Amino acid sequence: MTHALPVSLPSALVEHHAVDLERKYTAGWGMKVDDVATAPSGEINVLHRVHRSTYGVPRDEADPAKADFGYTLLTRHAPDGTVLATAVSGQAEYLRQDTTLGGPTTGLGTDLWRAEGLCVLPDGTLAATAPGDGTHLIAADLTAVTVHHGSVRRRDHGPHDPFATWISTTPAGRMLCTTGEYGVHGYGSRIDNIVSLADRPLTPASKPTLRALASMDAQPVKQTRADLRPDVLFGGTPVGMDHRPRPSLTEHLTETEYAAREGDWYDARLGRPAVVREDLFVVPVYGHIYRSGSRGQRFAFVLVDDRGENVGRLGGMDLYRDSPFTGFCFEIAADPVRERIYHLNRYGLFAWKATGVRAQRLDLDQSRYRLLKHFTLMDCTPEGELILAHRTQHLLLRIPCPAGLGDLGRVVEEALRSYARERTALKRRWQPVNWHWVDSAAALHRL
Repeated sequence: MTHALPVSLPSALVEHHAVDLERKYTAGWGMKVDDVATAPSGEINVLHRVHRSTYGVPRDEADPAKADFGYTLLTRHAPDGTVLATAVSGQAEYLRQDTTLGGPTTGLGTDLWRAEGLCVLPDGTLAATAPGDGTHLIAADLTAVTVHHGSVRRRDHGPHDPFATWISTTPAGRMLCTTGEYGVHGYGSRIDNIVSLADRPLTPASKPTLRALASMDAQPVKQTRADLRPDVLFGGTPVGMDHRPRPSLTEHLTETEYAAREGDWYDARLGRPAVVREDLFVVPVYGHIYRSGSRGQRFAFVLVDDRGENVGRLGGMDLYRDSPFTGFCFEIAADPVRERIYHLNRYGLFAWKATGVRAQRLDLDQSRYRLLKHFTLMDCTPEGELILAHRTQHLLLRIPCPAGLGDLGRVVEEALRSYARERTALKRRWQPVNWHWVDSAAALHRL
């Protein structure tokens, strides 16, 4: 098994914009991995972005070697890590992009630069999702965007056709989605508030109805009938105004947590839900993030079934000692085949059974696991492997599926040793500049 996979930049982009790969990110450019989605075939799809913003460069600068830019990229890898294809996002209103890169486009890639989530749908199509319920469907070979469900930040920003902010698929092909509402906690922009389930597929020709399972804020303010979404239903009628699942997740947590107060969940947020099995899901909820630091703030990973019942939560985490607020590590990954749940933050790698009972905690202060502090949890593959992304070295770490959760520590330790050896070999072969890997062999498409 290949444990280390580079997340590369296409050489055409680097050369066209004369990107200085040795330049520090504090000087106005950067690269970041947003999400990873693995297909049943073993192919790994990476959603990442690159931008440059230099002080003093005019917005209408014609020389691409000097002009600011911003691109979202999709890269498809073979199971052995070989780069098969890369696609760059289309023209966006807010970010300068050169339309000559990657050839012709359908024009449906507009706003793809906002995407933060990626999911492989049952037919192999990729769904890239963005805050505010923007959704793009992309051909599996990355050659074209087939449909775009656009969104707007505020009500008065024009017509829109939203779908979902996050999408995950169940073993039977249903879609677990997160959708937003206006007025959540009094805000005028669309904020994730509803966890829902779609029984029919999302295709270029049809958008399925979503059945609401749970809400975060039970009473968003200043909603009107214009805010009702006919495709998000609860009890057969559109969610909105005073109609949504109750009790909300924060109401449930306030009622069931020891010494909890309503104010503990002020300005709470939803994380990306994960599929534990066909009829069970885990939903991250976390409290307000303070500028002065939020370690010790309340958070919870709530178990919700496909009828919308709150059936428990993941246990065995201390609010302070295991806080995900350090580094904002709220990601959850689940293995629905083996009914396992994983979470990685700066303090530990955690594993649970579907019942919510913690089965393992690897302490990242131990020298053998310390390298994991530099990684972000991205995906759990259909084979039960964990995919992690290094935040500065732009490498993916693949951890094999342990036979039992009791073996997780040994498997992780072996994977980290293999990763270190493979990273050295990759450096000799790729010759990266400041941990930036540049690929010139794969086809480049424009979305």
